[in-house]
Amino acid sequence: MAAASIREHPNIRWFILLTVSVGTFMSTLDSSIVNVALPTISTAFKTDLQTLQWVVTGYLLTISSLLPIFGRLADILGRKRIFSIGFIIFTVGSALCGLSTNVFMLIGFRVFQALGASMLMANSQAITVAAFSPHERGRALGLTGTTVALGSLTGPALGGIIVGLVGWEYIFYINVPIGIIGFIASQIILPDDKPTEEREPFDVYGAFLFSIGMVALLFAINNGEDYGWYSAPILLGIIAGFILLISFFVIEQKVKAPMINLSLYKIKPFAIGNISGFLSFVATFCNTMLMPFVLQHSFNWSPEKIGLLMATFPVVMAIIAPTSGYLSDKIGPVFLTTGGLVITGIGLFFLATLNIKSPFWYIMIGTILMGLGSGMFQSPNNSSVMGAVPRHMLGTAGGLNALVRNVGMVVGTTLAVSVFDARQNRILTGLTKPTLVQQVSASLSAYHTVMIIGGVVALIAAFLSMSRKGYLASDLNKVQRS
Repeated sequence: MAAASIREHPNIRWFILLTVSVGTFMSTLDSSIVNVALPTISTAFKTDLQTLQWVVTGYLLTISSLLPIFGRLADILGRKRIFSIGFIIFTVGSALCGLSTNVFMLIGFRVFQALGASMLMANSQAITVAAFSPHERGRALGLTGTTVALGSLTGPALGGIIVGLVGWEYIFYINVPIGIIGFIASQIILPDDKPTEEREPFDVYGAFLFSIGMVALLFAINNGEDYGWYSAPILLGIIAGFILLISFFVIEQKVKAPMINLSLYKIKPFAIGNISGFLSFVATFCNTMLMPFVLQHSFNWSPEKIGLLMATFPVVMAIIAPTSGYLSDKIGPVFLTTGGLVITGIGLFFLATLNIKSPFWYIMIGTILMGLGSGMFQSPNNSSVMGAVPRHMLGTAGGLNALVRNVGMVVGTTLAVSVFDARQNRILTGLTKPTLVQQVSASLSAYHTVMIIGGVVALIAAFLSMSRKGYLASDLNKVQRS
């Protein structure tokens, strides 16, 4: 009875948004919060960073392979059901991660945790769009987009502070009370979207091809630098991934009820928004991955100081993104998305000027610029993407939108590490015993190279975003007829 009265509240849509935001923040936060804790966990478990990297990789691979699947299942079975189950799995997985006694337990429980995270992430935008009218959609999705980016980019900052104060286990334990509250709220607040009587079949074969293909390809991309790009596991992963994904796309065009309706990409705002969003996360994660390590090993900063610096990014973004989402309802997404990507590029180019004597406030200028740029871009981009698809495909579209975000994180991280290591090794070639000064100089030079590449990627995304058009009814008709 109480739940029914709450759902009749005139502002129930904002309670729905708050509930969705809890799950979105937790799941995206845990994509990156572990990065800063890896050196500490490595010491605790007496393992090398290459093995421990699977704590991050396993989480991202699992999410990336399952997002469209859970988006599609939500369209068939109901978004509330999938979202609520996601809260349970994610919370239990978080507790188990904190209780791990060796690295292999931690990796396994991270995969289990990612199963719940993919359920939450795949449905957050779809639930939000269904709850809000078109004239408020930009603001609502702007806040959702803010939550996504804040979760992803607050991770290193918050992780550094938690590890420094109480220990690495608590980067997982912190999710448990939040997850319990989120599950209870989802049961009381989220609307009951029961499946239709004529339930569409689930494309099991397509789901299998997609998930295995994504795992194989992303495994190869993420581990190419460690194994060697011409090693048998990496070449096999690339070849198998491409064959499986090509087979998936061929089959999807022939299936009556495909897991991913490829005609969505006939809608220009959806296609351009997905591609530019992918490039945005590639550019941003070039810095997110490397900055903590460079500041810790080259600048000798403490985890707390690094966390404080990197916290400026999400703080600025939290201030800018809601306003940007609101403005996108008034003036459209083109100016905001393009301008945001340009500012992100400028921030990355600025960080390419750092030297060992750069003070805290100088480095902070770069993180502020990136926060400003991402805040301007993410909200209007998500509004443009999700506002352009038919209502009955919101789950699928939300899963795809979340997928390109996570693949962007993986590719950005891999690009950063690969270029950084290659550049640093080239500089130190011929030096049998490089001095500390030479090592620091090589590290900073490699970091500068990665920042320049990230800036170029952001500008390419800005150029692409300029061609974005507004929503056209004819575009939707194409999808609805297919």
